[in-house]
Amino acid sequence: MNNSRALERTALELPAPGMGQSFLRLEDQALLSGQAQFLDDIPMDGVLHACFVRSPHAHARIRSIDLSAARALPGVDAVFAAQDLMGELTHWRMPLGFAFAVLPENTVPFVLARDEVAFVGEAIAVVVAQSRHIAEDAAALVAIDFEILPAVADARQALAPDAPPVRTELDSNVLQNYTLAYGEIDKAFEGAEILIEAAFSAHRGCAHPIEGRGVLARLDIADQELTVWSSTQMAHELHYTLALMLGQREDQLRVITPDVGGGFGAKFMIYPEEIVIPAVARLLRRPVKWIEDRRENFLTSIQERDQFWTMSLAADRDGRIRGLRGHFVHDHGAYTPQGTNVPYNAASSMTGPYLVPAFSLTADVVYTNKVPVATVRGAGYPQAAFVMDRLLDRLAQRTGLDPIRCRELNLIPISKIPYTKPLKSRAGVPLVIDSGDFPRMQAMAEQAMDRSGFEQRRQAALQQGLYLGQGLANAVKPTGRGPYESATVKIFPSGRIAVFTGALAMGQGIKTSLAQICAAHFGIDPGGVDIHAGDTRHIGFGMGGFASRQALMAGTAVEQASKQLREKVLQVAAAVLNAAPETLSIAYGIVASSATDQTVSLARLAMMLKGVPGYSLPIQTDPGLECTAHFHCDAQTYAGSTHACEVQVDAATGAIEITRYLAVQDCGNLINPLIVTGQVVGGVVHGLGNALFEHMAYDAQGQPLSTTCAEYLLPTAPEIPHIDVLFCPSPTPLNPLGVKGVGECSTIAVAAAVISAVEQALAPLNVCINEFPLSPMRLLELIDQATQKTQ
Repeated sequence: MNNSRALERTALELPAPGMGQSFLRLEDQALLSGQAQFLDDIPMDGVLHACFVRSPHAHARIRSIDLSAARALPGVDAVFAAQDLMGELTHWRMPLGFAFAVLPENTVPFVLARDEVAFVGEAIAVVVAQSRHIAEDAAALVAIDFEILPAVADARQALAPDAPPVRTELDSNVLQNYTLAYGEIDKAFEGAEILIEAAFSAHRGCAHPIEGRGVLARLDIADQELTVWSSTQMAHELHYTLALMLGQREDQLRVITPDVGGGFGAKFMIYPEEIVIPAVARLLRRPVKWIEDRRENFLTSIQERDQFWTMSLAADRDGRIRGLRGHFVHDHGAYTPQGTNVPYNAASSMTGPYLVPAFSLTADVVYTNKVPVATVRGAGYPQAAFVMDRLLDRLAQRTGLDPIRCRELNLIPISKIPYTKPLKSRAGVPLVIDSGDFPRMQAMAEQAMDRSGFEQRRQAALQQGLYLGQGLANAVKPTGRGPYESATVKIFPSGRIAVFTGALAMGQGIKTSLAQICAAHFGIDPGGVDIHAGDTRHIGFGMGGFASRQALMAGTAVEQASKQLREKVLQVAAAVLNAAPETLSIAYGIVASSATDQTVSLARLAMMLKGVPGYSLPIQTDPGLECTAHFHCDAQTYAGSTHACEVQVDAATGAIEITRYLAVQDCGNLINPLIVTGQVVGGVVHGLGNALFEHMAYDAQGQPLSTTCAEYLLPTAPEIPHIDVLFCPSPTPLNPLGVKGVGECSTIAVAAAVISAVEQALAPLNVCINEFPLSPMRLLELIDQATQKTQ
């Protein structure tokens, strides 16, 4: 027992760890010193290495497969095609990622292709050998007789009545066609003073985490437990899928995610490789590992963004929007691994943070012979935001309004928040912007951009033959997708506190944020809390990392479990100290009574609650200091942003330099401002890649042309400007922490802001830009086109 008053005084002199503290990331010591353990770092005796035989054709029929030469290569343990694995699999095809979605049975990928391939890179067979090198050599010996079939690589061409089928089993290349609408759209256009029509396009890109995908599986012969390590964003979903696809007993299956080197949406689904490797490991009764190389990442990891929009906007002369209607074609790739949330997100988010009285938008979701499409950071929202803000720039040009004033006129005012959009989510839930102050965010961005000094800078640049422009765009995105997330908080007799969560750490600092939330309840340093994420053995239910949800959903679960556990600690301590609970406080792992000047440690209480045979617990309660909470929330909270930038354009070379970039973000309350700032900067950089660099090229036959980082440019340090991040928090009422997601919202407005700035810079040349990415070569083409029109 120690002096409680001394403890309380010391506690008051130190800042309380928890919400709002820029605490250094607990993960970084291991990550920066090389001590982190990614999937390929896991030591495993006797492990075999796998390599997949993949289709070199975008569309072909498989007449025959000869595996004999590959099997005969020294060092090869086994080679399997689809039919060889049927004894280990319960289904030929992967399950649909969204179990509630209703889609045709022939929409999902095969585990291994059987008699037809539909995109370059589709897996046909797997080789297992003593080393990856031997496996790759053997894979080259697999002889496949292909009958090459017509392929279609452009979603617009795939819509044509005479277009070849992407797969011969399809009756149509159109997976879905639907219209989202509200208001009197015809009336809005009939009486409009301003009518604008324009076509826009966004190009697909990849997620490109530093660590690609990977799977390691081992069957424990003694107890028949299958353990699977995967670099995934969804450990529990993989557990469910493996049990389904392998017929493996759930209690004899464990999925572990080690350190994960980024996901950005590409690991938010279950891939065929994650089924094949455990199946082979169980069949061979040997550990088997597959690590995706960068070329495979280009060929097989999901991609996103390809959409083609044709839009019309009706407005009054004063610049107020009356209605918006149009159509877009969504390139869905060869299969539907996870549902059609990306095009639905784009359609339902089209109006963004703006008031649009009438709306009608038709979407065609179209198959092509390219890599399947699923969610990449932003998941459909960047495309919609780009089109909406480009239309507002067109409206400003037609009305003579300043582009910022034009946006201000149409932003949802604070007086209308919470604002219910006349649309529903794909789950049928009304879209309600629960909180946010869009005019204030835009005003903050405008003020920070130093617009008053812009004209002087522009004139100075012109003296050097350079064009200066400023652009601004707004975005809003629902975050914190439910339905739940789980957390168990436990105090051990050693005094250590551990959190077990269904969330998943992917390098974004979530462990630090969760530790902060927990530590605040026990007055300790966050480093005293151990976070265990991504292990299905530790907690039964979890959703994982996606949709900007973890700090919100898992953070609230940790908050609730920690709060419950604190109450239990105080009840037990009150009995032990013979003191009233209201006289107790907790600091540094010690419970102290201000009334009796007595203390007891959390470790001592945990030891008492462990129980001793034949002796009663201190109070009538369940044993152990442990509480579990499942935070449920079906509604999503809306994060918002205003991004602004200043660019310098060399019209002779097409070079674009971003000389100033700032992001105003509404993420609700901040758990750790340092981490949130890093998330915003990362999101902006991802958006800059989309806007100016990343181009996943295919030829007309669906053959990928960008399969290395020399052919597919990512922004690196020299291209990235200093990024100022300002916060405009509007705490959400949808969770007790008042936090919103941040991982994606900072990507959405980037392309719109950058392209707007470039177009404004080149306004003297009458250049019109309706697409991204914008390479120097493409910009020169647009400049030439504009010049020819004016001659």
